[in-house]
Formats: sequence, C-alpha cells, structure tokens
Amino acid sequence: MSDFVVIDHRRVDRLGFGEAVLCAWKPVAVIEEAIARFREREMPVLLTRLSADQFNALSAEVRNTLDYCHISQTAFFGKPQTLRHTPTVGIVTAGSSDMGPAKEAVRSLAFHGIGCREIYDVGVAGLWRLERKLDVIRACPIVIVAAGMDAALVSVLGGLVPSLIIALPTSVGYGAANEGETALKAILASCAPGIVTVNIDNGYGAALAALRALNTNGDNRGHPYP
Repeated sequence: MSDFVVIDHRRVDRLGFGEAVLCAWKPVAVIEEAIARFREREMPVLLTRLSADQFNALSAEVRNTLDYCHISQTAFFGKPQTLRHTPTVGIVTAGSSDMGPAKEAVRSLAFHGIGCREIYDVGVAGLWRLERKLDVIRACPIVIVAAGMDAALVSVLGGLVPSLIIALPTSVGYGAANEGETALKAILASCAPGIVTVNIDNGYGAALAALRALNTNGDNRGHPYP
C-alpha cells in the first residue's frame, strides 16, 4: 500500500466531527486506498464529491460497502451516527436546481447524527411559497440557505428569521451569474446583518459550520490538541 493517504484518525477527538475524503480530482485507486485505510482502523468516513463515474469505477467489493447518494455525490463508509430525534438544522433552497449542494449538506449532517428539515424551491420568484414555510424555518436554530443567481433568498430570510443563517451560494444561473460568483458577492454585500457564507457549492462546508455552532452550544465539543 502506498503513502498517498494519511488518515487524520484523531479529528473527532479534537474537533467533534469525523474525517471526510474529498474524492474530486482523485484517481479511483487513491479513493480505494483511503477506504482500505479506514477499514483497517474500523473507522467510518464521509466521502464527498464522489461522482457517479468514480463510484461505478470502484470495485464491486468497495461499492458494496458504501451508502451512496448520486444527487449529493456523497457516500458513507461504515455506520454513521444515529440521527437525533429532533431536527435542529433547516436546509432551504431557492430552487430545485440548488438541490445538489443542499443534499451534500443534508448528508454531511446526517453522517454526524444531525437531522434536518428540508425545504425546497421557495425562492423569491414566488414569495408565497416562502411565506407558507416561514413558521417551519423559524423553528430551526440554524438555517442553511442554498441559492444561486442573485442569491436574493438569503437576504430575504436574513430579514425575517432570527436563526443563524449560513449561506450556501450555488453555481446555478445564466451568464452573468458567473458560476456562482454573483451569488457569493451578493451574499457578502447583503444588507441583512449577521449572515455568514461558505464557498460556492460547498454543502459540506455549510454543514460543518452548522455542526461547529451546535457543538459550541452542546456537549460534543472537540478536545484541543495535546
């Protein structure tokens, strides 16, 4: 076995959440090596940005060990944490086209035992759709908002709900949307105070930001370095 993969096996002790493997840009052989390393230690791991082509190229033996979701391009190796009974994070999308990054956030949280309330397709093009879901959204202490184009939904919710809002700009949109850069800049320039954002299409990052917030206020805080 090569030295291409070095496992951070103490991440959960330091930070309160487990290690993840970013599969994009990695050869299939390296992904299989990473899984083998986790199997040796009997450690679960979250795989992100695992494309359908990469998944299908894995050996049948490896594929059979994974819980794969093609929408989010995530996979679980090993048993994830048991979901808590009450969802604590809301996942809201402006459109159905934002579902991929949103589902990445959902799956990343589910791997760590955090349930979500999923609310899709409530963008500003039809505000009545958002109005009928506001009570559900307000009940969530943390809300991840996935939106592309001008990301207007983020600012709207920032003026309507008191929750921590983690913006997830997506690469959805025509020409001037510039593959998510317009959404990201609109969020950074938002007049709604207290909004935070992650990088374009980074559902995993949004989920882990939510998890850090939950750990800070709960009993799952990671241990510091020795």
